[in-house]
Amino acid sequence: MKDPRDRDLGMDRPITRRDFLNGMALVVGGSLLPASLADASALASDLEKAPGYYPPRLTGMRGSHAGSFEVAHSLRDRTFWNQAGPATETGESYDLIVVGGGISGLSAAHFFRKAAGPKARILVLDNHDDFGGHAKRNEIRPAARLLIGYGGTFAIESPAPYSAVAQGLIRELGVDVSSWRRVCDPKVYSALGLQPAVFFNKQIFGVDRLVKYTFADATESSRSADLTEGGEIASRQPSPDFIAQCPLSNPAQQDLARIYEEKKDYLPGLSSAEKKARLARIGYADFLTKVAGIHPEVLKLFQNMPQPLFGVGIDAVSAQDAWGLGLPGFRGMEFEPGPGPGMNRDAIPNKEAKEYFFHFPDGNASIARLLVRQLIPEAIPGGSAEDLITARADYARLDEPASPVRIRLNSTVVRVRHLGAPESATEAEVAYVRQGKLYTARAGKCVLACWHAVIPYICPELPAEQRAALADCAKVPIVYTNVALANWTSFHKLGVKSFYSPGSYHTEVNLDLPVSIGDYRCPRSPDSPIMLHMMRTPCQPGLPARDQHRLGRIELFSTSFEAFEREIRDQLGRALGAGGFDPARDIAAITVNRWPHGYAYEYNSLWDKFWLEGGEQPCVVARKPFGLIAIANADAAAYAYTDAAIDQAYRAVQELRGRA
Repeated sequence: MKDPRDRDLGMDRPITRRDFLNGMALVVGGSLLPASLADASALASDLEKAPGYYPPRLTGMRGSHAGSFEVAHSLRDRTFWNQAGPATETGESYDLIVVGGGISGLSAAHFFRKAAGPKARILVLDNHDDFGGHAKRNEIRPAARLLIGYGGTFAIESPAPYSAVAQGLIRELGVDVSSWRRVCDPKVYSALGLQPAVFFNKQIFGVDRLVKYTFADATESSRSADLTEGGEIASRQPSPDFIAQCPLSNPAQQDLARIYEEKKDYLPGLSSAEKKARLARIGYADFLTKVAGIHPEVLKLFQNMPQPLFGVGIDAVSAQDAWGLGLPGFRGMEFEPGPGPGMNRDAIPNKEAKEYFFHFPDGNASIARLLVRQLIPEAIPGGSAEDLITARADYARLDEPASPVRIRLNSTVVRVRHLGAPESATEAEVAYVRQGKLYTARAGKCVLACWHAVIPYICPELPAEQRAALADCAKVPIVYTNVALANWTSFHKLGVKSFYSPGSYHTEVNLDLPVSIGDYRCPRSPDSPIMLHMMRTPCQPGLPARDQHRLGRIELFSTSFEAFEREIRDQLGRALGAGGFDPARDIAAITVNRWPHGYAYEYNSLWDKFWLEGGEQPCVVARKPFGLIAIANADAAAYAYTDAAIDQAYRAVQELRGRA
């Protein structure tokens, strides 16, 4: 232990801190760098069939776990093929090979099978040790109680209405979105008097202070769920009592109240359209200080509020988007209804979309599991969305030779190429690395449902313009951390259910949503174990958004689990200590879902001229079909939502069907 406080934080306590399966670290069992091929060759060829193989139960560093990215990085760095050696031909031939086992890839397999018939042979390849992509399921059993958490995609939700295709798939999978209010019971927390709060830390605000966020009005929140407390706080006027307790100077406190209350037109003499156009070109931080004249200290409170949506703070989000999201400062601007040019889709309110919401305990990992059940019924028992919640997937059944659909995990695709000229070829060859060995398989058609940024490396025969458009996609890094607590009595004593933590390592901390489905029941008593969800979006304020995302990715890849754990324990201990929380005693397990390549990048009027002024979007150029190859994933829509992943999968399959 390096920090003198480590023992007090519980860094020496015996919780699981690495991914181990059958006594062997998965960093050995996954796809390794070519230099490690000799070490991996001694492993069993069917890792997923080993007794006890069950990735959802793994704790420690998850998300883009060790073993899932090293081969791709070697390919990026142009060192892979120098060391790879000859490939082994599997002799396998499929009607379709899908690269990427996330929701888009699984949806593509589903749509293709519906069109081609149940006998169509399909292979899904994924570099991770689990299917679902960013829709990641975490299971922890403290005190023999099953706790389920989401390690990625949060919910069936979108700022725009789900398409007929996406809604149709959700219904086909047996999900009744309208049942949300029956399965979620917010009274679990409200009956105990628990409220949202803000944790001010001493590094940014000079003092550690947890302050309940009380509102100036008594109306209920109109949000579908309590995911982003920073967003909730920003959009509702705080009470004078809250402002008085904020560790800000008196002038800053006065300006905090003013920005919510003042009905002033800060751009007089301009029409509504002209105001929106001006605000589309101004960052919200600059609007607050340079246009509205707000004290700079207030920015410290607001800085992280948009991060859950965009992965950047108020410095890199336009003032027009801030207006659409309900952030303060626009009461007197006299805007006409409707969005202005360059407005982000997240910032455009839509009543129909707002009402279409559903959250499983594992987030949209349940969507991935329902798709797998459709494709390979033997892999996940049961027959409804309700019994799915506690069903245990049988990973040994995912890649059976007799099955028409096969899902092959721990397999990193390194090359996709036509066997012949793309315009006339009848087969494509897919090369992949699995447990240190290079293999090839063939298919009549191929869907690339992987991240756009990797496609130019695995498919260099694509046209140069398309490769450049694919490389334009800058994934948004994000961390979803699940902490299993032995109890939540400290939250009860403090009267809080969640807290927004501006400037802290994790900026959002929430008790798990009180959802009960099938045999799974949410914790109701503060003395029972519970899952705590924390979120971090690493960024570097002051830089363009893409640069912030690039530096955030570097940070996540270079941060050890030990560093994450220390930050988690320190933050929770300081925020909840007054309620009796002891990080050494009360933390049962930690799962850090690290996603250096996280959300699909959404266009921003501050950084993307074509989005503001018109012009062809890079994602449209990037997703063009090429011979036997079609491209899916939410990246193809520049829209970080599950409905986009589903819609792009459907489009890709339709494009392939149009190819004779």
